[in-house]
Amino acid sequence: MDEAHLTQLGHATPAPASPDAAVLERVANPQADTLYLARFVVPEFTSLCPVTGQPDFAHLVIDYAPGDWLIESKSLKLYLGSFRNHGAFHEDCTVAIGRRIVSAAQPRWLRIGGYWFPRGGIPIDVFWQSGAPPEGLWLPDQGVAPYRGRG
Repeated sequence: MDEAHLTQLGHATPAPASPDAAVLERVANPQADTLYLARFVVPEFTSLCPVTGQPDFAHLVIDYAPGDWLIESKSLKLYLGSFRNHGAFHEDCTVAIGRRIVSAAQPRWLRIGGYWFPRGGIPIDVFWQSGAPPEGLWLPDQGVAPYRGRG
């Protein structure tokens, strides 16, 4: 989807009922000829435990090297917010988000770090990347502390 067909940016948009119902939009990258890293930080991500229905919380860090497309940030916020009432395990949420962004924007490379707060006393951190990073791409640390209250 290109900017001529954006359905959410600049419009009142209801929250999607589920991740499958969410529309993840992209816009043309005006710097497509340049290798660089873009980062989305989501410090208050929420989903539901698929077994208990209790809320789970994570700090997500999404790094990607755009190609021809950028992820439109309002659509990303709506997509990520659609997990609030979605039941899935930490691993499934984290990997599904990374794969969905790759499908929508076709970046040169993407990695996602899902830093989940404890469930049953155990924090679960989930990491996924689309492949090896391109040579010469600057990869800063994701900046999330090992669990001790996350900061």
